[in-house]
Amino acid sequence: MDASTWDERYRETDLVWSAGPNSFVAAELADHPRGRALDLAAGEGRNALWLAEQGFEVEAVEFSPVAIEKGRRLAAHRGVSVTFTLGDLTAPLDLAPADVVLLAYLHLPRATEAEVLRRSAAWVATGCTWLLVAHARRNLEDGVGGPPDPELLPTPEEITGALQGTGLVIERAGEVTRSVEVEGEERTAIDVLVRAQRPG
Repeated sequence: MDASTWDERYRETDLVWSAGPNSFVAAELADHPRGRALDLAAGEGRNALWLAEQGFEVEAVEFSPVAIEKGRRLAAHRGVSVTFTLGDLTAPLDLAPADVVLLAYLHLPRATEAEVLRRSAAWVATGCTWLLVAHARRNLEDGVGGPPDPELLPTPEEITGALQGTGLVIERAGEVTRSVEVEGEERTAIDVLVRAQRPG
């Protein structure tokens, strides 16, 4: 999908995503030392706003102007400061290094995804953290959630493979599950979670 498609999707409803942070993002970063956080493909800012409320200095990067405007309104309503930056992650961006670099549910074709992941790794400051959460490919057979195209659904091995040579050290890589309600029925969603650190 391009930015205009996402603009329409964000216009159609008050919130495309929930107001609270992703549960895995919250669990992984709740005790992380505060500092600068870079939320990539931030959408309406659900994770960026939570990070700001936890005391992080947050820059949220998103390619949908409609989502950015909604995020700014939400930040003002919640009384937190988040810098929203309009940017397409598939093109080079000039972003300052961060203590946390977060990618939550960014789904791209495999080759493009690998390029974006390698570029995002360069924004991780020395001694700091890179975190990705995504819908897993195994949802197509065993779970629920995410795009129906396997080309857009990663495996943990593909994510860690893309990070080879970036200087990041993998701390955790695998699948995690969460319960979701689909048409009144409790289902299991399978996510990929990869956490890495730049030594120093």
